[in-house]
This record gives sequence, structure tokens and C-alpha cells, in this order.
Amino acid sequence: MEQVTKKRLALYAGRATQDLAQAVADDLGIALGEPNVAEFANGEIHCRFNESIRGSDVFIMNTHTAWEDASINDAIMEHLVMVDAAKRASAKRITAIAPFYGYGRQDRKSSGREPITAKMIANMFSAAGADRIVSVDLHSGQIQGFFDGPVDHLTAMPVLVEHLSSLGGDDLVVVSPDAGRVKVAERYANQLGASLAIVHKRRSVEQKNVVEAKDVVGEVDGKVCVLIDDMIDTGGTIVAAAEQLTERGAKSVIAATTHPLLSGPAVDRLKNSTIQQVVVTDTLPLPSEKQFDKIVVLSVAGIIAKAIDAVFRDTTVSEIFGGYNQS
Repeated sequence: MEQVTKKRLALYAGRATQDLAQAVADDLGIALGEPNVAEFANGEIHCRFNESIRGSDVFIMNTHTAWEDASINDAIMEHLVMVDAAKRASAKRITAIAPFYGYGRQDRKSSGREPITAKMIANMFSAAGADRIVSVDLHSGQIQGFFDGPVDHLTAMPVLVEHLSSLGGDDLVVVSPDAGRVKVAERYANQLGASLAIVHKRRSVEQKNVVEAKDVVGEVDGKVCVLIDDMIDTGGTIVAAAEQLTERGAKSVIAATTHPLLSGPAVDRLKNSTIQQVVVTDTLPLPSEKQFDKIVVLSVAGIIAKAIDAVFRDTTVSEIFGGYNQS
């Protein structure tokens, strides 16, 4: 007996990323599924899909961040529970989509007796039943090797470059806020046809999130400077770098980042800084208390939708970015 099988795409989302997931579903022209995520009285997370997903190509999206009264750990656990539910519901293939991958900064041991938590998170998704992981602008490319299956590393560069290309003209300079982001800044500079500068910084060994900007390498006097980073957490790095650029005669300073964590004092720091505009994407939900006049939010829904379509059709993902997502 012969039977022609039909592929079916199903998209579900956790509670931390409903708005972005709905935008992705709209781009794909499909309905966003209902995972019925709820909590027991003691806080345990439960999930039960509304429909049969047997034999389906299931994409489960949740960004790893705090939301409302929940923590980043709640978001990760919810994501894992949904993946496990899909596995036990006989999904043919499960792709876990984490627009922001939690614990990505813990990708190596920087001193003794430390965990490599980014690897542990990858192990957990593998154990839960994820066949593939999709994420946007991982903190470091090596995280792709932590998961035993395929990892599609997307980048928000196309949407950020489109916005930044309308600013500055010939006076535009792309600035790396530290030596570790030089390669990323160089790719942006190439795309924008801009020159490159670097802010040298030193982190405190004793205190987390304490940064001291030291010097600027490159010509920034009279230029529109665009500081490029993968995330803004407490804002210490980006604000210190902006101050250095302003002191060296920058005409204006723009900060561009994929993931707006904006923890603790970040909003106040950015409001009171010399930065004229903070360009971010919607990989993380931005509650009203984190929105202010300087901030511009761009959507990565189209990029994620294209990646989902490519995975579903078994075509190449890297072509979407011209290969710029490979490092």
C-alpha cells in the first residue's frame, strides 16, 4: 500500500512571547496554536495542546525572559514543558525557537569553579525532545555547538541595517563597545559602507555589571557613531562607551542592539546618557515601564517567519542572510 503523506506546520508560543509569535504567524499566513499553558497552585507549569499534532512539524517559540511576575527561569521551564508535551503527542519534528537564548553569557568558564550554563540549557532542550533550535543573535557563535542537533543562528542585522542606513550618510561610523564585538561591528560597517571604531573597556573582576570604558580606537570626531551590541542589560557598557565617543567629538551617538533586556538602572541610565536614539528589536517583550522617548523598536517577525518556512520546506536558512549569520 502506498500513501502520500502531507506535511503540516504547527506554531505554538509560550506566554513570554505572544505578540512576536502572533506577528510571525501572520507573516506565515497560519493560525497560532493554543498550548493551554497554565500553572498549578504551587507554581508547577502544565501544557496541553488543543489539537492533535501527531506527525506534524511543530515549532514552539518562547523567548527566555522575565515577564509580568514570572522569571527568566519560568520562561525556560515553560518552553521545556511545551517541547516535552509535543514529543509525547507524537510530533514528527520539534523545533524550539528562542528569540533570546537564556544564559547565553555563561558560554565558557572565565574563572575556576564556574558552570557553563549555556551548554546545560542546550542539554535540557535535547532531553525534552527538541530536534532543532532556532535563535536570534546568540551571545557567542560557539553556543551553536552546544546542541547535538541542528541550530539555526538568525541575525537581526537586516532589520537594523535597514533602519540605520537612513541615518548619518557619509558621516556614519560603526563602533564596537568592546574588543569582543569587533567582528560583529565589522559586518555592520561593511553592510552600511561605514568606517569602524572600537571602544576599549575593562570589566571589574570583583563586581558584576561594572564596566569602565578606557579609550577609543578610530576616528569619531564629527561623526554619527552607531554602537552595536547583541544586548543591553544594565546599560553600563553602552553608556560608558557613548560618553567616551562624545568626549572625543562625536556629532551624535546611536545605540543599536538586538535584545533589550534593560535590567535594573538601564532605562534611567539611557535616558540620562548622551545617546540620542536606542534602536532595539522585539525579541524580548518591552513593558510600558521600559519604553521611553529615545527607544525605537523594530520587528524580527519577518526574519523568524522566513526561517520557519525554510526549515519546514527543508531549504537553506543561511541564504536569507547571505551567509552573515554563520558567525
